[in-house]
Formats: sequence, structure tokens, C-alpha cells
Amino acid sequence: MVLTWNGQVVVLLDIMLRYERARMKFTVVAVGKLKERFWVDACAEYLKRLQPYAKTQVREIADVDPRKAGGVDGARDKEGAAICAELEKLCADTHMVLLAIDGEERSSEGLSKRLDNLMLQGKSNFAFVIGGSDGVSDAVRERADELLSFGLITLPHNLARVVLLEQLYRSQKISHGEPYHK
Repeated sequence: MVLTWNGQVVVLLDIMLRYERARMKFTVVAVGKLKERFWVDACAEYLKRLQPYAKTQVREIADVDPRKAGGVDGARDKEGAAICAELEKLCADTHMVLLAIDGEERSSEGLSKRLDNLMLQGKSNFAFVIGGSDGVSDAVRERADELLSFGLITLPHNLARVVLLEQLYRSQKISHGEPYHK
């Protein structure tokens, strides 16, 4: 669609389509359902804040009781199969980041720069995986393009989800040169 205004040609639709194609898409795949209202509210707030910057969605995977799955390994494998099934629904070129204690630690600026560099390489779809309380299966680890750590501390998975969403929001504010309250 071409619009003219004061003799100037504006290719509005082309610009909009390019923007939408280049816009980042974040998918958070997390084991476990948020039960407490304060976790739900915190995640909802950061999802709302992220929308102008990146299409963002959360896909919850049911956690599996090890007693009903033949032990911890069985539960991890069932959760892993469900995680992999969710990842298969995403674009083939989705860059998958697994949150893991042995992953690379990045500052907020470092995460922002990493996402920007991946965007410059043509990546715009990202999946961030938060495993269950007993970790993830080997299949999920092998599927990961990289591992990200929030440090050596152990975070409850609900809090890890909030921290991830906040850091994704902060990274977008940094990338766009916009202020963020410290």
C-alpha cells in the first residue's frame, strides 16, 4: 500500500511488514504452573511491559511427580519430552536458551548485547526454557543453543520466571536506549 502526503511517497505497509518480521519473539517454556497470585501478577506485569518490544508468550509444562514416573529420571524425561514437544511447535530457526546453573552468566547489558548480536545474525525467535525442580533431560540440554545462568544461587522456578521476564524487558530498554529505573 502506497500513501502520498504533500507529494512525498510513503511506503507504509512495507515498513510495517519489515518491522513485524524483524520484531523479536520470546517464548518462555517453563515447567510448573504459577499458583500464587503474586507470581502471576509479577509475570503479567513484565509480559505487558515487553509487548511494545517483543511478542512474548509463556507456555507452561505440567510438572511430573517422580513417585508417579518411576523416579526423578522418569519425571525429568517426561517433562523433557513435553518441553521438546513445545519447542517443536516454534519456528525451525528459534534460538533456544536453557536456564541452567552451569550456563554463562551475563550482566543485563551483556544479555542485551547478546540478543542484539543474534538479531544482527538474522535471529528474531527466541525460546527460554526453565526446567523443573530436578533439572531437565539430556534431550532438552542437547537441543539448547546456549545455556544462561542467573548465578550460582538457587532460585525457585517461579522466581526464575519473574527474573527472566524482567531481564528480557530490561534488555529491550537497554537496546532501545531508553531509561530504566535502577
